[in-house]
Amino acid sequence: MVREFSAGGVVLRRMQGKWWVAVIEPQRESGTSNDKKSHRGRNSPVLALPKGIVDRGEQPERTALREVREEAGIDASSVAKLTDIKYFYVRTWSDKQRVFKIVSFYLLLYRSGRIGDIAENMRHEVRRAFWLPIEEAAQQLTYKGEREAVALAMSYLAAHPELGDR
Repeated sequence: MVREFSAGGVVLRRMQGKWWVAVIEPQRESGTSNDKKSHRGRNSPVLALPKGIVDRGEQPERTALREVREEAGIDASSVAKLTDIKYFYVRTWSDKQRVFKIVSFYLLLYRSGRIGDIAENMRHEVRRAFWLPIEEAAQQLTYKGEREAVALAMSYLAAHPELGDR
């Protein structure tokens, strides 16, 4: 069985007195969707957290920071690892192999950049990136594991109110 390792970020930014999360809308579903993990209808846009494959020799935390820059157009700093999401999927776009995937999610804080300022070479992967209030992200993200990662970020914020001062 093929194994894949990815990493991504729950990027938080404090604006207008509340927390917001960086969210992307991929150009298309990549074939990694598992309908049991999704709660949206077929016609709804896919809303996801920025994430991607860990390159050979790269640490997952670095991957998360890189993917946030590439897919959302922003730079962030790492606060803590939130969770590992584990699931199986079948590659529908190529060899039809069953894949065991682990995605590590990190809590990140926005540092700089303009969300949605995505490099041209990434436009084939990401349709748009935008800020979504954290409470809405916890409900509106397409995949259950990503909604759970945002819920963990909310719990972390509740336990560490000093993050609002950064």
